[in-house]
Amino acid sequence: MEIWINPRCSKCRSAVSLLDAEGASYTVRRYLEDVPTPDEIRAVLDRLGLEPWDITRTGEAVAKELGIGDWPHKAAERDRWIGALATEPALIQRPIITADDGTAVVARSEEAVREALGRTE
Repeated sequence: MEIWINPRCSKCRSAVSLLDAEGASYTVRRYLEDVPTPDEIRAVLDRLGLEPWDITRTGEAVAKELGIGDWPHKAAERDRWIGALATEPALIQRPIITADDGTAVVARSEEAVREALGRTE
């Protein structure tokens, strides 16, 4: 199991604390420093069953600078969105947990973290 985190994020810290409390085995990826490639983002999106606009933090200053709020949510624009996430990783919603069964969850709640834990048993 791997968790993509920003250590300054309270949701990320809560998720890591819960994983630790449950004795989970996991790897931490500080995705702002170890930036995911476009292919890694595509793979995580496939595991999540989501589109890039579903995991984009549109409230970030850089999102406003890029005008992402006006970008179409269409398959033809998917690579544009993924490129933005790879270039500006602060736009990626966090934390994201990739489970051992090949799935993933955006783990912003205790329930989502527990869902990921359930997929590793």
